[in-house]
Parts: sequence; structure tokens; C-alpha cells
Amino acid sequence: MRVVIQRVSEANVVADGKLAGEIKKGFLILVGVEDADDTEDVKYLTRKIVNMRIFEDDEEKMNLALNQVGGDILSISQFTLHANTKKGNRPSFIQAASPDHANELYESLNNSLRAEGIKVETGVFGADMDVRLVNDGPVTILIDSKNK
Repeated sequence: MRVVIQRVSEANVVADGKLAGEIKKGFLILVGVEDADDTEDVKYLTRKIVNMRIFEDDEEKMNLALNQVGGDILSISQFTLHANTKKGNRPSFIQAASPDHANELYESLNNSLRAEGIKVETGVFGADMDVRLVNDGPVTILIDSKNK
């Protein structure tokens, strides 16, 4: 699984013309699943996301985690994180998981984050969405569960 974490001061997602999810301070996470991913990847990413210390402390050092600043998560499924761009100019998405498998692990990750006491808003799986965010910093972190 691949996750892009963006530290945001606000973010929202609109699907089919309706607001699907919205947060203030926290993380916008883009989640990509491949067929080889399983519950161990979910556990690893949950631990990394929950403990990621990228909020500034009183000394302006990135030293605080999401729960220490009262932050929330807006989680968006994004199969394009597994785009293969090695050949030509048209990306291949053959590595991306089938929709059923991807949705199962995406929901599992969201529920695992909620179990850690974090408010998690989501987009609509498989929908065409408009995602808006104010990236605070900017701070953007990529985590790949296959690169532990």
C-alpha cells in the first residue's frame, strides 16, 4: 500500500456534486492499494500515520503527532498511486488492486485509524471526486508499506 500524507489546515472532497468529507487541521491521505497488499500493510500504515510527527511544537520543530494537535484525517482512495510510468507516456495501472480488494483494505485502514481515536472523513470509493486542500507548510510525505 502507498499513502501520501499531506499536512493540511483544511481539506474537503466533493463527489457527485455533494460534500462527502471535510476536515480542518490534520492529514489529507491518498491511499493506493495493490493486489499483494494485506492486513499487515494496514497495520503498518496505521502505526506510521498515527505516530507521524510532522506538526510543529512550541520551538517550531516538527515534533507532534496528529492526536497531540487534535487533528483529523480526510482519506481518499487513489489507485493512480500505483501508476507504472517506465514505458511510454501513458501510465499503466496493472499493479493497482482490483476494486473489491482495494475497497476492503481502504475501509480496513480507515477503521483501524478510527480505532486509534482519530476522526476519519472519507471520499466516495471509485467515484470521480474534487479534492480541495490547503497544504500547511507545505508538508507532503510518501509512505510505501513495501519499503519498511
